[in-house]
Amino acid sequence: MRKSPLFIWGVQKMTKLLQLEKIAAAYGQSRVLWDIDMDIEEGSATALIGRNGVGKTTLLKTIVGVQKLTSGKMLFRGNDVSMLAAHQRARAGIGYVPQGRHVFPHLSVMENLTVGLAALAGRGAVSHEGIPDYVFDLFPKLTEIRNRKAGLLSGGEQQQLAIGRALAGRPSLLLLDEPTEGIQPSVVKQIERALRRIRVELGVTIIIVEQYLDFAWSFADSYLVMQRGKIIRAGSTHTESAADISHLVNI
Repeated sequence: MRKSPLFIWGVQKMTKLLQLEKIAAAYGQSRVLWDIDMDIEEGSATALIGRNGVGKTTLLKTIVGVQKLTSGKMLFRGNDVSMLAAHQRARAGIGYVPQGRHVFPHLSVMENLTVGLAALAGRGAVSHEGIPDYVFDLFPKLTEIRNRKAGLLSGGEQQQLAIGRALAGRPSLLLLDEPTEGIQPSVVKQIERALRRIRVELGVTIIIVEQYLDFAWSFADSYLVMQRGKIIRAGSTHTESAADISHLVNI
């Protein structure tokens, strides 16, 4: 894999990339997140787990900027981004792969990937380099189907496209929401390998929401458990197995 400009951001030393301080969020009058504190080290991979409806997706949307904070502070690379809009956070280096993929069905694979380049606006020469080669290196299938409409792709192909689109913006932080949902096992293994390479070879920090714990444990080095809008437990995937904490996720 050719090292991209991303790689220079790298993981030379463990520094805090993302800090959440007493984050809260709500839908109308219904509060969903309660005083979330989180420190994410640069170069790390964190699994965010919990039962359905506990606020995991809302937390990702809050980090991305789709969901507004009602209180608290968010720091990215030491800068307060609490009031930035979603497109500004994307340009700062936060990439997002939403649950359900949300590709543009009437656009081709290449056109979908080109949409991801919008996150490069304002980053100088790098914004004119086009879709990085490593996207096709990580997901060779995208080369084969580059002219196909996204709406005609299988679920696994759409997921690879969604991840590739996020990577086209050269993020330093990549958030993924249930990337294995509805995907056949062989493609899950491909995505698992790709995420390892994204972290190790590109130096991208990862936060993943995932119900399939064995998948998350395969490359994450830490986990956070959410319950009723709060983080109730944190630990290392190296010292605790997925089986040890599965009771916190299973219904």
